[in-house]
Amino acid sequence: MAGLQPGSPTPTALTVHSQSRVLEIAFSDGAEFRIPFELMRIYSPSAEVQGHGPGQEILQTGKREVTVVELEPIGNYAVKPVFSDGHESGIFSWDYLYHLGAEQNRLWDDYQQRLRTAGVDRDAPMPQAGGHGCASH
Repeated sequence: MAGLQPGSPTPTALTVHSQSRVLEIAFSDGAEFRIPFELMRIYSPSAEVQGHGPGQEILQTGKREVTVVELEPIGNYAVKPVFSDGHESGIFSWDYLYHLGAEQNRLWDDYQQRLRTAGVDRDAPMPQAGGHGCASH
């Protein structure tokens, strides 16, 4: 998980837009982002999505309609969203949210490429494999 770096921009406003399924966030450096819930869900910093090292990422599909049903503050450095599909193990630091907002076009392109490479449709349901085998959750 990316931590909060000294001098990093911090949020000045944070709004969950349930109908349009975006997190609107403004930062102290003047940057403002509208981050789709789907992007947050497919790039969740949790081990369930990212794995435990490079190359272990789990390609997320079927998340287009996902919503954030709760947004729990974590200290003064992060939030933990609870998504409508039950995913709630990702802690999103301010740095990570800034990264998602600033890099969302590149991240969408990367995601589309990963889908094409895997031969999987964005809206395909996630396979039910009984978890990812990580005993730490």
